[in-house]
Amino acid sequence: MSNSSASRRSFLAASLAAGASLALTGPARALTTQQAAALIDQVVADINQVINSGRSEAQMLREFERIFARYGDVPIIARSALGAAARSASGGQIAAFTDAFSGYISRKYGRRFREFIGGEIKVQQARPYKNFFEVRTVAYLRGREPLEVIFLVSDRSGRNLFFNIFVEGVNMLASERTEIGAMLDQRRGNIDALTADLRKMG
Repeated sequence: MSNSSASRRSFLAASLAAGASLALTGPARALTTQQAAALIDQVVADINQVINSGRSEAQMLREFERIFARYGDVPIIARSALGAAARSASGGQIAAFTDAFSGYISRKYGRRFREFIGGEIKVQQARPYKNFFEVRTVAYLRGREPLEVIFLVSDRSGRNLFFNIFVEGVNMLASERTEIGAMLDQRRGNIDALTADLRKMG
């Protein structure tokens, strides 16, 4: 195994400490490797369709938000990003934050996937990892080296959904928890202010 592969494996394991454990406690359910791969097959098919549609950025970002809401475990991702503050937030605050965060993260990662215009993402391998599944994909890009995109998939919310993405080794859960935490600190822990600002960001 190369050093870069070993590094990615270590980084993958570290994602649990970044908040994935919110979703992944308790006994394993019936999700299979084939089902995890099939889910991400559909995700990348939808992404490929969007990035090669010729639509405007605004139209693409709306489509990426739809993809994220359909296939991503948004409540778990949002609670992980909010971190310890989620424990003291009201149900209404969590719901509002989750809605705002969904748009924010979709626009943010949608712009990242727009960099793949003219290329194609293909599923390479799926395998069980701890209490979830890792699905490895490769983005084949025009004029650039292929890059790896990894999706982590679970059914802990009652549906087969992805709860984390690694793009070129960048861990979505870990990076968003750090960024959201910093934004919350800047607002002196005011979740409502953070929610309002997230609606304008990305």
